[in-house]
Amino acid sequence: MNKLYIGNVSAEASEEDFETIFEQWKIPHSGPFLVKTGYAFVDCPDEKAAMRAIDVLSGKVELHGKVLEVEHSVPKRQRSCKLQIRNIPPHMQWEVLDSMLAQYGAVESCEQVNTDTETAVVNVRYAAKDQARLAMEKLNGSMMENYALKVSYIPDETAAPEGPSAGGRRGFNARGPPRSGSPGLGARPKMQSDIPLRMLVPTQFVGAIIGKEGATIRNITKQTHSKIDIHRKENAGAAEKPITIHSTPEGCSKACRTIMEIMQKEALDTKFTEEIPLKILAHNNFVGRLIGKEGRNLKKIEQDTGTKITISPLQDLTLYNPERTITVKGSIEVCSRAEEEVMKKIRESHESDMAAMNLQSNLIPGLNLNALGLFPSGASGMGPSMSSVPPPGAHGGCASFGQGQPESETVHLFIPALAVGAIIGKQGQHIKQLSHFAGASIKIAPAEGMDAKQRMVIIVGPPEAQFKAQCRIFGKLKEENFFGPKEEVKLEAHIKVPSFAAGRVIGKGGKTVNELQNLTCAEVVVPRDQTPDENDQVIVKISGHFFACQLAQRKIQEILAQVRRQQQLKAPPGAQPPMPRRK
Repeated sequence: MNKLYIGNVSAEASEEDFETIFEQWKIPHSGPFLVKTGYAFVDCPDEKAAMRAIDVLSGKVELHGKVLEVEHSVPKRQRSCKLQIRNIPPHMQWEVLDSMLAQYGAVESCEQVNTDTETAVVNVRYAAKDQARLAMEKLNGSMMENYALKVSYIPDETAAPEGPSAGGRRGFNARGPPRSGSPGLGARPKMQSDIPLRMLVPTQFVGAIIGKEGATIRNITKQTHSKIDIHRKENAGAAEKPITIHSTPEGCSKACRTIMEIMQKEALDTKFTEEIPLKILAHNNFVGRLIGKEGRNLKKIEQDTGTKITISPLQDLTLYNPERTITVKGSIEVCSRAEEEVMKKIRESHESDMAAMNLQSNLIPGLNLNALGLFPSGASGMGPSMSSVPPPGAHGGCASFGQGQPESETVHLFIPALAVGAIIGKQGQHIKQLSHFAGASIKIAPAEGMDAKQRMVIIVGPPEAQFKAQCRIFGKLKEENFFGPKEEVKLEAHIKVPSFAAGRVIGKGGKTVNELQNLTCAEVVVPRDQTPDENDQVIVKISGHFFACQLAQRKIQEILAQVRRQQQLKAPPGAQPPMPRRK
C-alpha cells in the first residue's frame, strides 16, 4: 500500500504546489493530488517512493507557512496491533526503547526499518489492539532526548480494502528485519541476529578505528550494513575498550575482520610489535556450551580453523559483569573463521535459551521477563550496563516520557541481621550498585533492638525492579553462605494492602489465600486483628523461596488491581476514591 496522507496543509495550498514540491525533491507519484481542507492524499508508484516522500518531506518542508506532515494513509478499519515509530534518537539503546514500549502492553516483536534518515525507525507489534492504541496515544509527539517521536499505525491488509479516509489515515507497511542493539544508521538487508558481536580492542587503536571525524567507522557501518557502538567512556584508563556490532551474522563477521585489519595496519604504522589477538566477549551462560563436554566443541573449532583459543576464568566474573573473554590467536584469516564458528555456537545457545524462556513466559503474570535484565537476551556477553539492563540514567530517561509508567510498589524484605554488611558492601558500594542495577530504591531499616535477628530491607520500584532487586538479594545471601549448601534461601516479605481489600486477598472462608498458597508454594498470611496504619493499610506476609515469593506478590497485586478497577466502575462521576482513615 503506497497511498500517502499529507497533513497540516494550509488552506492556500493547491494541487500545483504539491506537484512543484514533489518535482523539486524528485519524488515520483502515480496519481493526482487530492487536496482537502487541511490535508491531502496522493498515490506513489512503489514503497521506495513513499518512504522517500516521508523521509524527505515530513516535518521538514514548509508550504505557505505550515510544515507538512507526511504518512501512509490507513483506513480506521485497518488499524491493527502494529505501529511504526519514527524519529528515534540514533544513539538510543534498545533496552531503553524496549522498556518504554513495554509500559503499554506485551510487545511481540520490534523490528528496525531501513531508512536513509539519521534518526531510527522501528515497527512494533503489540499483543492486542488496545495496547497499540494506548502506545499510539501516549508516544506520538512525546520527547525522547530532544527528538519528538512520530507514531503511526501499520495497516492490517486483511481487515478491509483500502480507501481514502481522513479519520483512518495513519499507518505504514511492515518492512525491515528484526533488530538488536541500538537503533541507528546502516541498512540491514538480511535478518539481523538477536545477538550482537562484542569485541575488546586495545585502547590505543580506538582512534584509528573511528577515523578522522568518524569517517572510518562510518565507512565500516556502510560497507557491512551494521551498527557499531564503541564504548569509549567505559572503564576510564583501561587498556582495552569494548565494541558492540549489531548486524546479520555475516555483517558482524565482516565488520570484525575490517576492524582487525585496521588494528594490524595501525600497529605497523606505529611500530607496535606485540601480537593483537581477537578478543570476543560472551555471556557466561553461553560459555559452557561453547566449550562443550570435555572441551570438545572448543577443540574442534581450534582444529578446523588453525587457531589457539583461551577463555578467561570464572573468577574474573562479578555479579554485575557476567562476561567472559574469549581470546583467539592466529592470522586475521583464521581468526575470522574462528569468530564465525564461536558466534554460531553462541547464537545457537541464545536461541535455545529464548525458546525455553518463552515456555516460561506465563510463569509470573504481570511481569515483563524481557525487561528484567536477568537473561542474556539480545546481548551476547553484555554486562548489565549494555545489555538488557538500562544504562546509567536510563530509568530517568524512561521517566521523561512521563506517561504510562508502571506503578511503583513497596516491599519489605526481611534478611538475617548478620547479612546486612554483605548487602550494603564496603562503603555502601554493593547496595548502590544493586539499586542502580534494579532501578529501585533500596534501604536498610534501623534495627528494632539490640538483639534483633532480622533486618528489614525496604525496596521501592515497579514490578521488574522488584524482581531484579529481590533476586539479587536472595542470590547474595546464598553466595555469602548465610544458608547452607543444600539449603534453599527462604525469606519473608511484607506488602501493604488497603484494609478494605484484605478480605479479597483472604477470600470467603480463606479460599483465596489457600488457593494462592497452593499455586505459589509460598506461605501467605494476613494477620487477624490488625490495626490499619495512617494510610488505612494492613500487612500481608509472604514467606518462601524466591520464585514462590515473586509469584505470590504478583498474584496479590493482580487482586488489588481488580479491586481498584471494580471501585472505579462503581464510583459515580466525579466521586473521590476511598480516603485513608484518620486516627
